[in-house]
Amino acid sequence: MDTQLKKKYGLFTAISMVVGIVIGSGVFFKAEKILGVTGGNLPLGILAWIIGGVIMMICSYVFAVMATKFEYVNGVVDYSEVTVGKKYGYMMGWFFATIYYPTLTSVLAWVSARYTAVLFGWSIVGPECMVISAVYLVGSYAINALSPKLAGKFQVTTTVIKLIPLVLMGVVGVIVGLANGMTVQNFTNAVTVVASKSSALLTAVCATAFAYEGWVIATSINAELRDSKKNLPIALVAGAAIVIVVYILYYVGLAGVVSNATLMENGQEGAKIAFSTLFSSVGGTLLFVFVIISCLGTLNGLMMGCTRGFYSLAARKVGPKPDVYQEISPKTNMATNSAALGLLLSALWLAYFYGANLVEVPWFGVLSFDSSELPIITVYAMYVPMFIAFMVKQKDLGTVKRFVMPTLGVLGCLFMVYAAIVSHGMKVAWYLVLFAAIMAIGVFFAKEKKLDL
Repeated sequence: MDTQLKKKYGLFTAISMVVGIVIGSGVFFKAEKILGVTGGNLPLGILAWIIGGVIMMICSYVFAVMATKFEYVNGVVDYSEVTVGKKYGYMMGWFFATIYYPTLTSVLAWVSARYTAVLFGWSIVGPECMVISAVYLVGSYAINALSPKLAGKFQVTTTVIKLIPLVLMGVVGVIVGLANGMTVQNFTNAVTVVASKSSALLTAVCATAFAYEGWVIATSINAELRDSKKNLPIALVAGAAIVIVVYILYYVGLAGVVSNATLMENGQEGAKIAFSTLFSSVGGTLLFVFVIISCLGTLNGLMMGCTRGFYSLAARKVGPKPDVYQEISPKTNMATNSAALGLLLSALWLAYFYGANLVEVPWFGVLSFDSSELPIITVYAMYVPMFIAFMVKQKDLGTVKRFVMPTLGVLGCLFMVYAAIVSHGMKVAWYLVLFAAIMAIGVFFAKEKKLDL
């Protein structure tokens, strides 16, 4: 029996995968925040998109080198284990299973519901929106838990759909804006003067982290990519470059259709107004439906990871009850117990997101933070030891691959951490308290399974 994965993917497929994985809800969700924090200063906002994109590109290149160095090792958890050690790999896996995947999955359920609520004219913080969030969360779980094959097909379909509103707004919006002068007006006139451009820029860069997240998943095909040592770094860098261009085009396209002031005044409805203005009420509504489908596609992809979080720990014989969470259903070929726990954690984090970010008086007091950004910034912080260990251990690599790019990666990750501190202030410290508590639980379960930490 042949157990080796075949080299079946070419460079174009790899680039398409990077683009498809990264592009999702973030560009729609965070574009308005970036516009708001920069006071409608379009060049400052574009600079934020570029900085966030370049950091993604540098880090993706370093992971590409890791992937080609350890060709049959897949996933961030595995890379952390190979570079730093099994103990660090376990803690990375615990973080992904308990914080990273469920927090982002819960946020995406709300973001998908948010745009659905906008479509029907409902409040984005009202009971209707939260009910829809719960429905989307359970629906994505059901698709992944009951029919993984259907979930995969849905992911492919949404990858195509998500590009339609972005490309149309980017291309047509820019053309129209240059013709009617709206683009020039928005480029040269900020809506409000921000107190500190540097602080505004850092806050905006921090927001881009959500939009750019997901690129590392593409390294998982390295064992199936033809001439992977050459093609994977090219695919990750080229794919990242395409994503940056698409995001900036969309951002500028919006500014070519309606004024920045209008976008800022209307908040979550700004994008819908822009689409309707450019493509008529019917066409704008249809494209906005595509935006919702794009968000649901991103939700589906995150739920794929969320349902497998505790299975990935159990497969290593660590974490709580590995014998339970590594069980695979013979009917669906899905780790059903792991999936159910992933859904439960996502539901808890959804309740947290609502109580911490969407009510007038936060339910959790000082422990209220933005779970759409800080968990992602945590990942960047956790990359730092990996990059340093890689530089120390990989003595057979050239200067660029061993030192230059990993060093730039470390600097980029530290920049993201600094941006988060400036953006969120003391909330970062209180987030770290909650983070430490959850990670301590992970240490408890690790010790129980005789993993020496």
